[in-house]
Amino acid sequence: MKFVHLSDLHIGKRVNEISMLEDQKYILGKMIEIIEKSHADAVIIAGDIYDKSVPSAEAVMVFDRFLTELSELNIYIFIISGNHDSPERLAFGEQLLQKQNIFISPVFDGDISPIKMQDEFGELFVYLLPFIKPAHVRRVYPECEADNYSDAVKYVIDKMNVDDTKRNILVAHQLVTGAGRCDSEDISVGGMDNVDVNVFEKFDYVALGHIHGPQNISSGNIRYCGTPLKYSFSEMKHVKSVTIVELKDKGTIETDTSNELIPLHDVREIRGKYMDITDRNYYRDTNTEDYLHIILEDENDIPDVMGRLRSIYPNIMKLDYDNERTRNNKKIDVIEDLDVKTPMQLIDEFFELQNNRKMNEVQEEIVTNIIDEVWGMN
Repeated sequence: MKFVHLSDLHIGKRVNEISMLEDQKYILGKMIEIIEKSHADAVIIAGDIYDKSVPSAEAVMVFDRFLTELSELNIYIFIISGNHDSPERLAFGEQLLQKQNIFISPVFDGDISPIKMQDEFGELFVYLLPFIKPAHVRRVYPECEADNYSDAVKYVIDKMNVDDTKRNILVAHQLVTGAGRCDSEDISVGGMDNVDVNVFEKFDYVALGHIHGPQNISSGNIRYCGTPLKYSFSEMKHVKSVTIVELKDKGTIETDTSNELIPLHDVREIRGKYMDITDRNYYRDTNTEDYLHIILEDENDIPDVMGRLRSIYPNIMKLDYDNERTRNNKKIDVIEDLDVKTPMQLIDEFFELQNNRKMNEVQEEIVTNIIDEVWGMN
């Protein structure tokens, strides 16, 4: 049985106030091509379909189109809600969709009945566990005393009565202890949302969502497939791909992560002096349409720098300076002897605190002329 493992589409997401919808439409189309070529039996989407619990109408239309194209492949589709999704909205029409072999996790009510599949190796069971918190579990099971995520998830899994002599897949959206994280994910204080990997020991494969970087946990049968796109600059070095998992006889699993996803716009970082990175010889052989974090190493701020840079790099998401001033940024406290220092002395001290150097002759002349003009007006 061959599965395509996807997660964390975050449809409708904005990164640094730039909408990612066009990029998402593009990459979803590429994913359809890979899925079709793989001849997979099923697709798993392990949560965070949308970026917001109340997605925009356009985001819903994008997912609707993706789901329609998947269904036209005549394969099984398994979907759970993540922490960004509204389980009530996502599960709308789930009983009707089951007739098209589209299975969506309902709002958590404690009843997680597996979907049975069959191949030449026998029965295979798929369990859909939406994102849950301890409070969700205690609400359904008042006798449950779990006060952390690990105990809560374990309690729910124990209630599933999984037959570990059969092949079993769990689809879940939780943070498993030991997973590497990045800036685009929700962070909980003190790791309180961690789930111990041992709670999943009954399953042959655990298709996880929530973490944006593709990675295996403990072994190859517990995996985060990662996001299809880079949603922060901390993900620049991630290689995004489609995870394809094939379960043969009990205990035999093959995982293929070689189907790389090439985005419409990559996420990159460039640094250098303004005159260098705006030189045609610098940027002519690179994709200037990528989403960029530009780090300028000039000692002086460039006037209207964003406007100038955007004429070459239209998709700048972030701009920083890396120079003597920023590397040794000093805190400006109350200025002493304010009543006895001249305006020039005060401005000179302020400039040095901000830039970790004194003004040059040209800057001193400009400031002197401004002071003369202001004092002349008074």
